[in-house]
Amino acid sequence: MAGVKAAEVSAILKKQLSGFDATATLDEVGTVLQVGDGIARVYGLENAQYGELVEFEGGLEGIVLNLEEDNVGVVLLGPSRQVGEGDTVKRTQRIASINVGEGIVGRVVDTLGIPIDGKGPITGKTYEMPLERKAPGVIFREPVTEPLQSGIKAIDAMIPVGRGQRNW
Repeated sequence: MAGVKAAEVSAILKKQLSGFDATATLDEVGTVLQVGDGIARVYGLENAQYGELVEFEGGLEGIVLNLEEDNVGVVLLGPSRQVGEGDTVKRTQRIASINVGEGIVGRVVDTLGIPIDGKGPITGKTYEMPLERKAPGVIFREPVTEPLQSGIKAIDAMIPVGRGQRNW
């Protein structure tokens, strides 16, 4: 112990502590109770949201689709043999979404929008859209302006038939 100097020890400690990151993160994790038919029952994810992505131990992802009082049902986005009872599950706090745009037209993608057709990555400008969203409204329709004659005077007199788009 005679060869150890306090200045050297403090210099070594300062050097090692200089890269120390003091921030802490709090992840909500749960435990797989049961797995079967591509569905996992997970206990411990009390704050999980409908449609949220969760990550299992082996890196497999799933989507929360069933919120119950004491557990959540997660649809697995991969083979269920990678997940077993007792495995831990971590919330990602991201709602499942897919990138859409002109480059995705004609491509084969999985549930998360990752190309599986072997043609490389999706190119072009894309926009992130949630998987579960409100359907777009009906576009504006022009009213029917041109009458359509059937050729039978009795029917044409009783029932007005128009040519073009419907006007409700």
